[in-house]
Amino acid sequence: MKTLPSQNPTQTTAWKALQAHYNQTKDQHLKDLFKEDATRGDAFKIQWENFYVDYSKNRINAKTIELLLDLAEEVGLTEAIKNYFGGEAINVTENRAVQHMALRAPASQQTIVDGVNIVAEVDEVKQKIKGFCEKVISGAHKGYTGKAITDIVNIGIGGSDLGPVMIVESLEYYKNHLKTHFISNVDGDHIHQNLKKFDPETTLFVVVSKTFSTQETLSNATTARTWFIEKASAADVSKHFVAVSSNIKNVTEFGIAEENIFPLWDWVGGRFSLWSAVGLSVALSIGFDQFEELLAGAHEMDTHFQQESFDKNIPVLLALLSVWYNNFYGVETEAIIPYSQYLHRLPAYLQQGIMESNGKGVDRNGDKIDYQTGTIIWGEAGTNSQHAFFQLIHQGTKIIPTEFIGFKKSLFGDQDHHDKLMANFFAQTEALMNGKTKNEVLSELATKNLSQTALDALAPFKEFPGNRPTTTLLIDKLTPKALGSLVAMYEHRIFVQGIVWNIFSYDQWGVELGKQLASQILNEIKDNSPEGHDSSTSNLLKAYLK
Repeated sequence: MKTLPSQNPTQTTAWKALQAHYNQTKDQHLKDLFKEDATRGDAFKIQWENFYVDYSKNRINAKTIELLLDLAEEVGLTEAIKNYFGGEAINVTENRAVQHMALRAPASQQTIVDGVNIVAEVDEVKQKIKGFCEKVISGAHKGYTGKAITDIVNIGIGGSDLGPVMIVESLEYYKNHLKTHFISNVDGDHIHQNLKKFDPETTLFVVVSKTFSTQETLSNATTARTWFIEKASAADVSKHFVAVSSNIKNVTEFGIAEENIFPLWDWVGGRFSLWSAVGLSVALSIGFDQFEELLAGAHEMDTHFQQESFDKNIPVLLALLSVWYNNFYGVETEAIIPYSQYLHRLPAYLQQGIMESNGKGVDRNGDKIDYQTGTIIWGEAGTNSQHAFFQLIHQGTKIIPTEFIGFKKSLFGDQDHHDKLMANFFAQTEALMNGKTKNEVLSELATKNLSQTALDALAPFKEFPGNRPTTTLLIDKLTPKALGSLVAMYEHRIFVQGIVWNIFSYDQWGVELGKQLASQILNEIKDNSPEGHDSSTSNLLKAYLK
């Protein structure tokens, strides 16, 4: 069975050449690179559809890119992409294909997994989503007292929450009259605080759990059901609860009608599932036509990634730049700064996508890894972030490659506000690149009527070293289609990095141990008998149970 090539990247010719290249170039300053080459901004950019990607403000030159592309070829990226899109079981530890791309493919496309054209199955579910959304949005779907639905409550966690809530908030401008809410944390205060907002007569709960056994989701769904039948009856549950799950038995036992179950497949990983019925709350929020635009944008990025040469391929180049910093500069974190308040949840969404996928310490052969994998992702919307943590990025001791995401056009058309926002967007990348020298500081302070001693004392605090790498993504407008392309770009970037690092990106065994111990400790809490723990955990449990 074809899966993925397996190659320790540090043993490749390209890796060794990159290490030598890093040693030769690590002290170069971006400001000098731009002075030496007036056309640098043209050399390191990609224009695709409505995306303008500028990566010229990175600590690279043409040789860096050449060697990184050599690395991609040497680790077998071409073959890996073929198997990825070909429906092979590249999620080897779970023996599953990875086919979230099929969720946004046109109905005319064929993708065969285990002898079945899964695109045809996907289209059937899409039509079911479409029909259900039309009924709820139009008011034809009534609650138990005959009233139309006004509120949608998505109950899920992880990929069943982070993706849908990020998309809904990102596309709030396109929302219809339905109010959409998200409940994820098993913290009882979280759900009880939210339930105070809802009217059982007009609320629809969307319970999202592939196995319908996730503790947090089932606890919250059960609490919501108990709250509901205090006002209505168990027979009315079918009008107010739907499920996205593959476990029909558990869902129907919960009281949800089988016709209100939207299926999932094994080849859809949770953190890549928003394109499936997991996105039902998205489709309800913005309407099915806009949901299809989201899918179409993602499919266009799929095609770009699959067909474009690596030197002009956005996910490939951005992934390789991340490897360059992570493995040669020793950088541990990357910041993602969207200059749109709508996208304020994007960094949190990408934290799961990137860190859960590539936070692995064992390679595809099962051997312990002795090089760095994964990156720590963080960020916040600009300009808020400028008044929070940009101090560290500008003048701190750490190198933090930063991605800036901005849009040419605002949605409400307030040009004054948008010009101010985008002036900051452009200024920050230039400032991070150039910095400010001592002479420039002294020149600025010359008018302050300070003594030379005072000037010399103050100057070091106002200097900026610059040479801080940034990548800029400038997109025409925040539309469902553009957002679909953006999210898909990051998904494929995750895949490329996993291939380079020789890891499996689509399992997540690292989340299991804590859950197993939590189940054991929950029984001990209920029995008031914590036993067999280290002294720290035992003392904490005893303090809790007092």
